[in-house]
Amino acid sequence: MLNQSDPLDRAFQALADPSRRAIVERLTRGPASVSELARPLAMTFPAVMQHLAVLEGAALVASQKIGRVRICRLEASTLDRAEGWLNAREWERRFDRLGRYLDEAQAQGDDDDAKI
Repeated sequence: MLNQSDPLDRAFQALADPSRRAIVERLTRGPASVSELARPLAMTFPAVMQHLAVLEGAALVASQKIGRVRICRLEASTLDRAEGWLNAREWERRFDRLGRYLDEAQAQGDDDDAKI
């Protein structure tokens, strides 16, 4: 089971749902009202509110009420942490591939030296 207290775990868990990813995708273009976010989704308004609550709980989205309208916006810092984690994993994979390549090149060089 994921550690529910880890912000990164909560962020990735929240982004596991395609509807929540669609909401986040829309918010990359700027703040939007809950009604605007709900419009393209094939679900009830209360379901959209539940998805927004999960995104807010994961600190991916923040909202504020302005008059009678609730406006949502992305929390860039949480997305930045998730992106940093993913990028670190990519660099680890690249360095691992480079290490394997260098090991193979060295082994092939040793074989070539043995033939001389």
